[in-house]
Amino acid sequence: MATLKLILADDEPLFRSGISFILQREADIDIIFEASDGSELLEYLKSGKEHPDIIIMDLKMPLLNGVDCTKIVTEGYPDIKVIALTSYNTKLFIANMIHTGAASYLVKNTTPKNLLTTIREVAAKGYYYDEHTMEVIKEDLKAVKATRSNFHNLELTAREKDIIKLICMQYSTKEIADKLFINHRTVEGHRNNLMLKTQSRNKAGLVVFALQNEILTLQDIIS
Repeated sequence: MATLKLILADDEPLFRSGISFILQREADIDIIFEASDGSELLEYLKSGKEHPDIIIMDLKMPLLNGVDCTKIVTEGYPDIKVIALTSYNTKLFIANMIHTGAASYLVKNTTPKNLLTTIREVAAKGYYYDEHTMEVIKEDLKAVKATRSNFHNLELTAREKDIIKLICMQYSTKEIADKLFINHRTVEGHRNNLMLKTQSRNKAGLVVFALQNEILTLQDIIS
């Protein structure tokens, strides 16, 4: 079983210690660093030390808050997934964090079981949205349709639409190549182009783009 490397970023020592205690009991999870604010987290990432697979990120922190820190992490370290874990449960915060590139969003009154499920789903799929987050995404989609997507003038080719849909539906590079009868390097080339073309920072960003532009439906990613 592969070990998931995590960083906890939260300015509340007692809460951080509680989460660390819960997670360290899991055989497949290793907490490699704890940060009390976004600046401390970024200093660690720049230090050349071992990078995490996932960062559990609070939103309200001194010096550098979790929203701004998430933007920097998703842009500068695209392989690292960010899970927001915060006391803020407003639709505005959730929608903003998903658009920023967070792979998931949890409220601090969640259960340990749900936290562990979210971590493992994000590690396996690249993102994970619970029912509440899905409802926010649905409402956000309605608002986007009413005002037109920021990308409404962006044209994707039929092949790009096929590939972005399969990526969002969890197909691997090899599976996509086999399905479309193309080379796996061609798939990787399309994936990189799609990230640039849609201005997405990670797979979660591709999902939001595909939903906004009706390339796939919520049911496609739930099923």
